[in-house]
Amino acid sequence: MRNERRMLTLLVCLVLGIGLTAAVLGATRASGPDGSSHSGINSRDYVDIQDVPPGPRDPAPGPDASTGTVTVDCGRNEERHYNEDNLVVSPGLRSGAHHTHAYVGNLSTDAMSTDASLAAAATSCRGGDRSTYYWPVLRRTDRAGSHPHESSAGHGNTGEILPEAAVSVEFRGSPVGKVVPMPRFLRAMTGDAVAATAASDADVRARWGCSGSPDRSTTRYPRCPAGERLTRTLTFPSCWNGLDTESPGHRSHLVFPAANGVCPQGTFAVPQLRLSLAYDVPPGVPVAVDSFPEQRHSPKTDHAMFVDAMTDAQMAAVVDCLNEGRGCRA
Repeated sequence: MRNERRMLTLLVCLVLGIGLTAAVLGATRASGPDGSSHSGINSRDYVDIQDVPPGPRDPAPGPDASTGTVTVDCGRNEERHYNEDNLVVSPGLRSGAHHTHAYVGNLSTDAMSTDASLAAAATSCRGGDRSTYYWPVLRRTDRAGSHPHESSAGHGNTGEILPEAAVSVEFRGSPVGKVVPMPRFLRAMTGDAVAATAASDADVRARWGCSGSPDRSTTRYPRCPAGERLTRTLTFPSCWNGLDTESPGHRSHLVFPAANGVCPQGTFAVPQLRLSLAYDVPPGVPVAVDSFPEQRHSPKTDHAMFVDAMTDAQMAAVVDCLNEGRGCRA
């Protein structure tokens, strides 16, 4: 009898110990080591937009600048084109991104796309541009999703996907000279998907903001006043080496100009792509950009990719508009 009581006592202690351990682990997952909540997002990743100082202005155009703009109307991903692929970084590898991307433009884009398949596919762009433009989705972490890529997204990327309220695809010229055409099927990326663990912020291009303060941007999630939209601006490199459509690491064939707009020696200015995304987010609602698990949804990891599938004639029209200083829609 005494042995049975000892065994019962040990069993009760074991059950209580397991329950306590589970509770602690659950609280750690929910709150994070710094007391943050919602999938481990750090509260220091948020900032009131009014606490962000105005940023520097774009360099003033010189006498030879290409001052035009070209807007490409590709919709707001009404088709719900999502996948966990990354054609630029991991072509041929299904779910190679480990997080979900949203797309506009080419409606066929996935890991298995080729130049030929892109050239033959349908597009959401009204003018027929078959290029593909994509970025990681933004989620509400306080609300469970029910659509594909929400409840089963994996890798810690869960929650309701916030649809883009507005998407702007715009090409700009150079403030110091004329631009030359991009080569067809040029691959491009901007931002750093591993910025939270990277040795430096050299490749961070994330710019978050609020619609009512277009002169203020931050690498943190902004808290916007009621009635304003949360914004993301993703600007691409625009100095091409004149030879390649891709390069190891996806960065050396297409680089950013200096702060004054001048391209590095041996490169040529091409149309600069700027993606602007806007979201309707109620005040106080927590958000998270999809990321690799170890990046913990850091807003610094925001990034985007682009594959130019315009025809030569379409690209020539973009270049002419920019170089002639006109405002055009493609």
